[in-house]
Amino acid sequence: MAKSGRGLDSESIAAATVLKRAVELDSESRYQQALVCYQEGIDLLLQVLRGTQDDAKKCNLRKKISGYMDRAENIKKYLDQEKEDGKYHKEIKIEENATGFSYETLFQEYLNETVKEVWVEDPYIRQTHQGSGKQQQICGLKEIKESLRNHGVLLELEYSSSIHDREIRFDNGWVIKIGRGLDYFKKPQSRFSLGYCDFDLRPCHETTVDIFHNKYTKKI
Repeated sequence: MAKSGRGLDSESIAAATVLKRAVELDSESRYQQALVCYQEGIDLLLQVLRGTQDDAKKCNLRKKISGYMDRAENIKKYLDQEKEDGKYHKEIKIEENATGFSYETLFQEYLNETVKEVWVEDPYIRQTHQGSGKQQQICGLKEIKESLRNHGVLLELEYSSSIHDREIRFDNGWVIKIGRGLDYFKKPQSRFSLGYCDFDLRPCHETTVDIFHNKYTKKI
């Protein structure tokens, strides 16, 4: 079913707004954010194209879409090369009370089948969702260690009274720094509230996540 003119107009405006932002980010060399906006804008233009009946407008839209797709593909190739060269940097800003930032969501892109070792440095791992309660930290971590061993994963623990850096390193070259460390989730209101079990639904504290790739990353 063809969309009404009003619906197409609103989608055209939305596409123009997003793509304008993409071009601005592109010109500022903020390529990761620009790529996201290009992809979103292209999807919106495709929706407009599907609802357009005028052949001349269709031809014009296809040219625009093709141009933006070419630029998005070039940016993607550039970012892939940055990763390969160890120069990649991605910044994620988590706003206050934002959701959708579980550990799995943040890390799954970088935890591929080549990862054999992970190092976590965090000066404050005491909350339940991080591994243990404050008074049972050692006991809780020991239980986790035994549980992981049953799945062929070796957990080694080292304690420090002076550590202050927050960093997660994978042996495939990824380095993830979170301003608040692993403790960026807010406490759920109750055991029956959304987010108690599904961390993508749990509100977060405001923080920044910086992700780097360095092919020479080694355990220090």
